[in-house]
Amino acid sequence: MNLVFRIALTHVRARARQTLVAVAGVATGVGFSIMMAAMLQGSQQDFIRQLINAMPHVTVSDERRKPTPQPSETFYDSAEIHGLTPQARRRGIKNPLATMASLEGWVPGAVAPSAKVQAILRYASRDVGASIIGIEPRRETKVSNLSRQLRQGTLPALYRATNAMILGDGLAEKIGARVGSNITVQTSEGVRLNAQVVGLFHSGVRAVDESTAYTLVKTGQILSQQIGLVNEIRLRLADALAAPQTAARIERETGYKSVAWQEASEDLLNAFVVRNVIMYTVVGAILLVASFGTYNIISTITHEKARDIAIMKSFGMKEGFVRSIFLVESMIIGGLGIVAGWVMGYLLCWAVSKITYTNPLNGETQAIYIYYALAYYLAIAGVALISCTGAAYIPVRKATRVHPVDIIRGAA
Repeated sequence: MNLVFRIALTHVRARARQTLVAVAGVATGVGFSIMMAAMLQGSQQDFIRQLINAMPHVTVSDERRKPTPQPSETFYDSAEIHGLTPQARRRGIKNPLATMASLEGWVPGAVAPSAKVQAILRYASRDVGASIIGIEPRRETKVSNLSRQLRQGTLPALYRATNAMILGDGLAEKIGARVGSNITVQTSEGVRLNAQVVGLFHSGVRAVDESTAYTLVKTGQILSQQIGLVNEIRLRLADALAAPQTAARIERETGYKSVAWQEASEDLLNAFVVRNVIMYTVVGAILLVASFGTYNIISTITHEKARDIAIMKSFGMKEGFVRSIFLVESMIIGGLGIVAGWVMGYLLCWAVSKITYTNPLNGETQAIYIYYALAYYLAIAGVALISCTGAAYIPVRKATRVHPVDIIRGAA
């Protein structure tokens, strides 16, 4: 094996220019593959991070995925009841304080209640439908980014005015209201009250900014005509990835529908699967193109070394031995290209991470997020090494199968 390596190293040194070209081709493929993978995965991770931070990790509503079992279904296996609904169903989560206390006992994170009701906001002869969410400001800061989304006012300002409200900036623009404006809120059940705008928020999601307003839980309960109403409990977990397991346990214990952020954003996460396929296809294509450069180099070398191959075979060297020389040579070129590609890839990632842009969601200047992962470096290196070896095997196999007499006769 030492002889194989020495002969391969001699070939590499003898053709320094060809070797550098091949190494540069592999390095370029590896470097740009690392940059593409880090940039695409980084943008995906950054989007998911913003998505996670923009919404509660788990939302417990007063709905049920399955209807409540009836006594006859419990006692008789053959009994099935469908479409049964009571004449008047009491809205909200039953005994919400006890439910929240139970969740706080084992959920690693924060819990906050809310009372949600649909209403019409009226100001300056303009009527706009909106979703009014009653919150507790002290708890809300622990489960959502509302306090950081405020453009005017603060969350504690909800305590300083009667029926105070914080509007989405798009909703405020629709009705022409601003901080300090007195608006009228009316529900479909005839409840009507006057409210004062104490703040404006901007979430970056147009549908939310144009249709959502926040108020105190107490005001939401007044609008719904149900004292003590809590129809939604929102949670933020210490580990966001544990949301599905936490939601499933809450649903088993309470019977209420619990939705993890993964379930709520299932369409977006499914789109990332397609995006990842595209990313890996692009990275693979870059490496494939780099392997063609290695193929050309090795093909040229084997053609030029045809006389040497004949001489080695005439000395009794087997085809496998001669073949392994050129395969080791391609692995040396691939190894040098991979190391150079690692350095190039890291420098490219560093340079891209210094590029800044204005985030359209919040108007802030941000840098492009790059995802650094050792696994990408190793995986791309493995693919590049396999590509180089595979690209070299085809011309080498063809050259070593030719009879040495034919090579020497043709050379003569």
